[in-house]
Amino acid sequence: MSKNKAKAVSGDTLSRLNRIHPVTNFLFNLMFLIVALACFLPIIFIFMISITDNNVIRQDGYQILVTARTFSGDAYKYLWGQRNTILHALWVSVYVTAIGTVLGVLLTSLMGYVLSRTEHKLNNFLTILVFIPMVFGGGMAASYVVNSQVLHLSDTMWILILPLAVSSFNVTIARTFFRTTIPDGIIESAKIDGASQWTVFFRIILPISKPVLATIGLFLAFGYWNDWFQAKLYISNDSLYSLQAMLDQMQNNLEYLTKNPTALLATVTDLKRNMPQESVRMAIAFVVAVPIACVYPFFQKYFISGLTVGAVKG
Repeated sequence: MSKNKAKAVSGDTLSRLNRIHPVTNFLFNLMFLIVALACFLPIIFIFMISITDNNVIRQDGYQILVTARTFSGDAYKYLWGQRNTILHALWVSVYVTAIGTVLGVLLTSLMGYVLSRTEHKLNNFLTILVFIPMVFGGGMAASYVVNSQVLHLSDTMWILILPLAVSSFNVTIARTFFRTTIPDGIIESAKIDGASQWTVFFRIILPISKPVLATIGLFLAFGYWNDWFQAKLYISNDSLYSLQAMLDQMQNNLEYLTKNPTALLATVTDLKRNMPQESVRMAIAFVVAVPIACVYPFFQKYFISGLTVGAVKG
């Protein structure tokens, strides 16, 4: 009876300590609401500009509220007219993101698993070797020479995939997860049953590592989808430009889309004159941002679990 009473008292004490004052709870909710709006409103603002008439933008500036007088779908009509160029760039982005994410998750998890095994003779050396690029880098010039002159990856799809596939930060996350979450007994029992290292990794480790795989996959997907710098450095073939690289080209030079005019306009001059420049920029930005934003909610549960890797468990 005394033990039950002690447990009840301990439970009441813990509940009281974890209780949040209503005013504090309201302030926290208000703060998170403001942060959420700060992240969400720019997307709404970009969409509003994309459906605003370009003449109104030139005369009155950006419009937050769109009325019947200021509304125009010319930007999306123009993008539809340029659908061959846009859809090809979208396909490149989807292809690079999908292949790069799968390859990056596989390589990162393999490296993290190897580094998490303390019985490995070269564990400390390999850990230091992975950690060094996290602090020191070879520089852009060295990377450019290696990628273009040594590996000959320029103007290939692989230059958009391989340089971003593995990072020391992601490997460290995977290593920490495997070391703190995967019991050694599971691995030892599998080895006793005759399982090889590949069988242990693919049949046992990966199925119970969804949080860290989803976290790394989300980081990689965001990185690949938003990347434009690799294309700017190494790609000169227009057919290999991703949607983000094309957006960067449009931001710096609106003549990019005139290289492949699919609309029935007589000359390049006519095309430039009839193109809704500002609203097209915003329409492309909206098209780029929405797909990857829609992916996040499906990985949110695993993403949060993966970010708490190494936390103290009660």
